[in-house]
Amino acid sequence: MNRSLTRRLPALVAATAIAALGLGAPAQAQYDADHAPTAQPCLERDGHGGAARGRHEDHAPVSAAKRAAIEKQTAARLKKKGISSSRAALTAAVTIPVYVHVIRDANGNGNVTDATIAQQIAVLNNTYAGGESSQAANTGFTFQLASTDRFNNTTWHNDPGEEESGIGYRQQTRKGGRNALNIWFIDMDGYGIATFPFEYDSRDSQGNLIGSYDGIRVDYATVPGGSETNFNLGETATHEAGHWLGLFHTFEGGCTGGDDVADTPAQRRLEQRVPDRT
Repeated sequence: MNRSLTRRLPALVAATAIAALGLGAPAQAQYDADHAPTAQPCLERDGHGGAARGRHEDHAPVSAAKRAAIEKQTAARLKKKGISSSRAALTAAVTIPVYVHVIRDANGNGNVTDATIAQQIAVLNNTYAGGESSQAANTGFTFQLASTDRFNNTTWHNDPGEEESGIGYRQQTRKGGRNALNIWFIDMDGYGIATFPFEYDSRDSQGNLIGSYDGIRVDYATVPGGSETNFNLGETATHEAGHWLGLFHTFEGGCTGGDDVADTPAQRRLEQRVPDRT
C-alpha cells in the first residue's frame, strides 16, 4: 500500500467503510465501476536495501474466494443504503473518533506521551487529506482524538497476539462503536496489525466476536520521533488505519490481486526490505 493515498483510494475505502463500518460518505469520493483499475504489469522488487525488522502478516488472510464474497457483500450493503455500486457520488465528510490505549510494561517502557499522540493524529489527518503529495487525494476522512488511557501491564505490553489473553485485553479496553478507531500502542515483533471492517460482525476461530476487539495495534517505536529507524514517522498507524477502513496490500493475491487502486500495480510478493533512499 502506497503511503500516498492517491486519487482512486477515496472511492475504494469509502465504499467499504460506508458498507461495513456504518460511516457516512466521505467528501470528494466517487466510486465509478465503469472506470475501474485495469490490469497492470506485476511488480517484482529487486531486493535492494537494508533489512527491515522481522514482521508478520498485518491482517487476517484473504483468499480469492473471500475477496469476491467481500466485494459482493459490499455491493449489497451499498445498495441497501441506496448507493449504487456502479456509480456513487459521495458528498459528506466523515470524522472518525480515535481512542488511544497506551500499554506500558511494569517499568514504564512504551509510554507514548500526549504530545506524541497529538503528532500521530496529525500524521493521520495529513496523509488522509492528501498532504503528502500533489498526486494524493483528500479522502474526506479526518481523525479526532476522543480519549487516551494508559495501563501498566507487561503481558499486554508484549502483546500475546491472537491468543485468548491477547484478545482479552483489547476486549477489556476497547471503546466506542463500529465507527470508532481504537489504537493500542504496544511492543510487538512486527510494526502493526489491523482488523478489517467486513470482519466486525464475524467471529474468530475461538468464537470471539471480532467487533469486540476491532481496531489496530501499532508498535510504539513507530510513532513520530520513535526509536524504530526508517519507520518512525507515524505512518505505520496510517497503513494499519487503511486496512481498518478496508484497503488491501498491493501484494494481496500476488499478480492476480493487488489493492484495487489504479496507481499501484499488483506486486508478486511481500517486500521485506527497507528501500534504498539514495
